[in-house]
Amino acid sequence: MSKHKLTCHCGAVELSVVLEGGFSSARRCDCSFCRRRGAIAATVLPQNLSILKGADKLTKYSFNTHTAQHYFCSVCGIYTHHKRRSNPNEYGVNVGALSGVNPRDLGEILWVDGVNHPSDN
Repeated sequence: MSKHKLTCHCGAVELSVVLEGGFSSARRCDCSFCRRRGAIAATVLPQNLSILKGADKLTKYSFNTHTAQHYFCSVCGIYTHHKRRSNPNEYGVNVGALSGVNPRDLGEILWVDGVNHPSDN
């Protein structure tokens, strides 16, 4: 279990997150949206995500089934977190936005098949 501060680039948005499994849940997705975004996401349960600052600066993007809800800073555009389509009871957080964490240090990151999403069958 690890606790982290997550910030956007400009500092307008700040979250506190607890990664219960550390970075073992870190992954990339190849769906049409995530492929373009390019971020590594790690799993956070709703009770382990708190918006400390800038809730009014967050903007939401949703498409297709509108199950996944992607949040960004409206000032600098950095993706902070999203409610997952694969499990709407979880959030994915942008590992690259965690203070003191360099995603390069995580080594090889698993890719998930978002193109052939189980919910589409």
